[in-house]
Amino acid sequence: MFYVRRYLRRHFHAVRMLKEGGGGGVPDLRGEPVLIYTNHPGWWDPLIFLFVGEVLYPGRMSYGPIDARALGKYRFLERIGFIGIEPGTWRGSARFLRMARAALRRSDVIFWTTAQGEFADPRDRPVEIRPGVGHAVAAASGGVVVPMAVEYPFWSERHPEALVAFGPVLRPTDAPGRSADEWTAILARELEGAQDRLAVAARRREPAAFRTLLAGRVGVGLVYDGVRRVRAWFRGERFDAAHGGSDS
Repeated sequence: MFYVRRYLRRHFHAVRMLKEGGGGGVPDLRGEPVLIYTNHPGWWDPLIFLFVGEVLYPGRMSYGPIDARALGKYRFLERIGFIGIEPGTWRGSARFLRMARAALRRSDVIFWTTAQGEFADPRDRPVEIRPGVGHAVAAASGGVVVPMAVEYPFWSERHPEALVAFGPVLRPTDAPGRSADEWTAILARELEGAQDRLAVAARRREPAAFRTLLAGRVGVGLVYDGVRRVRAWFRGERFDAAHGGSDS
């Protein structure tokens, strides 16, 4: 996690979570097993999952499936909790369901899954998810399921923001007779709602609407920022490397 934090700090201006007033906030898991399902906007998703899980739920371990072909290219992901499956195959579907069912019996883990299965623009509508997630939830005997929206917009700095927003906590036991297809439709709808709320907040570019989980790099570069720093010193001004000024 030291490496993950350092890596995110180098490549993002900040990692932020939408606050309660924007329809976000931190889900109360109450020591229950949890499956967090998300959209899939980019390569960064697994590292964002690990970081968010550690910050918000430090007592839990994070696990999740990943395309076996991608895992072959980034073997370090296997060491930090991601398990390869073969998407679009019977074997891959069966392994995903075994993993999800096992995770939903344990209160010491977070099971993360990119429900769309492949990269998708965060503004694509309607949001469609793979049916495997609905089957896993329909078969669950307990635990909670939570949607989380993710996107990586550029605001005023040369590095992008990493933004996340949670949807409502769903309990499979509240609707024991619900079919896998019904769950798939509900999960897609709730994820789309979280993505819509995050999209509105992202367009407004208001850091105050978010809780900053990690502050990353600001400024243009070492040489140019050095010149700006010296110029500010001669003028008796406080140097601020951020292009848009300080934020929270």
